[in-house]
Amino acid sequence: MKMPQLLVFLVTILVHVAAAFPAERRGREKHASWDDVNVVAHGLLQLGQGLKEHVDKTKVQMRDVNGKLTAFNGTLVELERRQQEQHEALKSRHSEAEERERKTSELAQEAIVKVEEVKKDTEDIHSRMERLEEVLKGPTLDGNDNDNDPTGVSFIQFVAAQNKRIDQLVEKIKQQQDKLEKQSVHLQALQSKVSHKRVKSHRRRDEETALRGEAEQTHTEAGLARDCHDLFVRGQKVSGVYLIRPENSQPFSVFCEMTSEGGWTVLQKRHDGSQSFNQLWAGYKKGFGSLNGEFWLGLDKIHSLSKQGRYVLQVELSDEAGQQQEARYQFHLDGEEEKFALHLEQESSSGLPGNIVSGVPFSTADRDNDLAADVNCAELLSGGWWFSSCGESNLNGRYPRRPSVRRRHSPRKAMFWTSTQGSNRSLKMTLLKIAPTSTQV
Repeated sequence: MKMPQLLVFLVTILVHVAAAFPAERRGREKHASWDDVNVVAHGLLQLGQGLKEHVDKTKVQMRDVNGKLTAFNGTLVELERRQQEQHEALKSRHSEAEERERKTSELAQEAIVKVEEVKKDTEDIHSRMERLEEVLKGPTLDGNDNDNDPTGVSFIQFVAAQNKRIDQLVEKIKQQQDKLEKQSVHLQALQSKVSHKRVKSHRRRDEETALRGEAEQTHTEAGLARDCHDLFVRGQKVSGVYLIRPENSQPFSVFCEMTSEGGWTVLQKRHDGSQSFNQLWAGYKKGFGSLNGEFWLGLDKIHSLSKQGRYVLQVELSDEAGQQQEARYQFHLDGEEEKFALHLEQESSSGLPGNIVSGVPFSTADRDNDLAADVNCAELLSGGWWFSSCGESNLNGRYPRRPSVRRRHSPRKAMFWTSTQGSNRSLKMTLLKIAPTSTQV
């Protein structure tokens, strides 16, 4: 019922009520009754006005709520559409991977069939050779001179035909081997593509899972190992390049040397002189080289590994004569605010004596942090190292070249290691690697 009709209805009721009183009473209380009616009507009007304002506000709020619900429904529809698209794309990639696996399997079967054919041809050749040997033995055992016998001519023709046939079979085997090698390369390429597609598929699946809010943390964020020994504990037993994430650090790649006892994180590796180690502070801080060749991991990365706990540093050296030795130290590296100072304590069982001074900061040609007062050891000797003075060791010096080339430079600029007995070892291979002291590696 609308508001004006309600007011008219109420006024009508009041009039009928007033008419129902006796005439004499109505006469006496006429003015008082109309005043009461006016008061009641005025109150009803105010009540109606308040109700109308409340209804108007409620309508506005309902419109806002409806608008928000409509927008929310639109967002849900869009999310469902995107999820459906990603699901279809994932299914498509899975089908492509399955198709590639099927083709790979077919090619492998074809390769097996061709290998069997080659084996059969080889056996056929052997059997023919055996028969030929038997035929050749026959005339020799008879001891008769049958040079004028026409059967001798036919026998020679037979031998020539057999030789030709053998040559053809050998050529066919070579062709089959070439085809097998090409198919092997093709199979490896297909397997590499399938592996790449699987990695992308798993990555897409992780992204889809994260979009639905079902995953609390992903492998790329929180599932990475702390170092190479952590990878070893998780089941990785093959040496190679891996992605790790030390505590409170960004992920980065390292080369892991896996042994039967544990995993070593390699900090420095030199063996052929393909990488120049004559770098400045920024290069040694960040790292340089190829993890599959010669490299320096980087002082920032080494510090992020070192601050996780107690580590042991193993130094492996090989000189020009091929003699190999190693040393082990309790190891810790400070951060850049302490100039990447190196702290070492040589283990009593270590086999290679050396006089690396503990607590010395790192120095390069543009950051003279060594303990020598009158010279910059890094500039004098090349490369960056923990120099106390310029005569102890420098595993980051120039790689030794041929004798004719080496004479152009001072021998002290090459990488070297001076033992505590004073003998200077010119080196051809160096390797620095660390592992947690709590492991028996």
